Amino acid sequence: MDIFDKCYEFTKATEYRDKGLYPYFIPIAENHGPRVLMKGREMLMIGSNNYLGLTKDPRVQEAAIQAMEKFGTSCSGSRFLNGTLELHEEAERRLAKFVNKEAALMFTTGYLTNFGSVSTLLDRRSVVISDKTNHACINDGMLLAKGIFPTVTIKRYQHNDMDDLERVIQKIDPDKPKIIVTDGVFSMEGDIVRLPRMIEIAKKYNARLYVDDAHGMGVLGKRGRGTLEHFDAFEDVDLITSTFSKSFASLGGFIAGKKEVIDFIKHFSRALIFAAAMPPANTAAVLKSLEIIETEPQLVHRLQQISARMRREFQAMGFDTGESEYTPIIPLVIRDFDKTLGFWKALYDAGIYTNAVVPPGVPADRSLLRTTYMATHTDEDLDEILDRVKKIGKQMGII
Repeated sequence: MDIFDKCYEFTKATEYRDKGLYPYFIPIAENHGPRVLMKGREMLMIGSNNYLGLTKDPRVQEAAIQAMEKFGTSCSGSRFLNGTLELHEEAERRLAKFVNKEAALMFTTGYLTNFGSVSTLLDRRSVVISDKTNHACINDGMLLAKGIFPTVTIKRYQHNDMDDLERVIQKIDPDKPKIIVTDGVFSMEGDIVRLPRMIEIAKKYNARLYVDDAHGMGVLGKRGRGTLEHFDAFEDVDLITSTFSKSFASLGGFIAGKKEVIDFIKHFSRALIFAAAMPPANTAAVLKSLEIIETEPQLVHRLQQISARMRREFQAMGFDTGESEYTPIIPLVIRDFDKTLGFWKALYDAGIYTNAVVPPGVPADRSLLRTTYMATHTDEDLDEILDRVKKIGKQMGII
């Protein structure tokens, strides 16, 4: 046996490349927000998480340039040692205030934020209760904790099913420390956690509550403060996390909560201590994006209007848009694996880029196109997208 045998036996990607149906790792030559250049062609982009369109905002770009000129291209070390900048601490103060928490801590990626925080909070007596469709970084954080402390108990409940959550949690020893972990907005289908009921359950069974709002921040609420603002639940959620690679036009992530909890994570999270700090340009981009979100709520409102229109129009055409609500994540659920890839390719050939999501990213009968929208899409862009999607959907017998 050779450890590389599994690599040589993996041929599915090659098979779909040969068919011309491989939808991944297509390089972007130029990014102009709603439109990008791919392989020499201009494409309408409805597959980006750049929800507020800030990656091309001149103010954000200029802030990044100025930070790079002042601090260089890298922090050249971890936050624990030489890698903390004044920019980091300023961003953490402002982010904590933005989500109504005492303190915040930034990690180098959104993935590391949850991976490093969840794994640090759990110990040998802990019970973690997680939605079955939570993001991979949450699952990996739980598994790391289980590897370090084999007696950690991991429980999962059916997706966004609060009755099942209560069924699971009521069987747990009431004396054990418990934490419920959930996405705020679920990344594949754009549905929102049923937070009010979850808060009731957490209080009833004395559990802490942790919400990953990667896809809710900048998207939900009157001022873009996410799922907690959407439900007016800032006081009822113990820990809130988010990423900077969506609405904040950067790279990295943060966790916010009580100052003692954040300080503990700061001193014990391996993902923070042993990873290089966020580069200066990325940190400055976050600060400027946060300023824009705080002072220009019309961007958030425009995104919400676009999301409502596209969801309504797709449903009127006859598409299955799953459980999506309020958010700019609007799945077109096809179910069939090959038909999903065929639909993706037909749209790509017609000048529209979106994301094909197939198992194991979704359940076996749930293959879909994950369409996403930006506040900077024009009405003309949206008309063009709807026209092409409808035409191709009919031609393929999907609608």
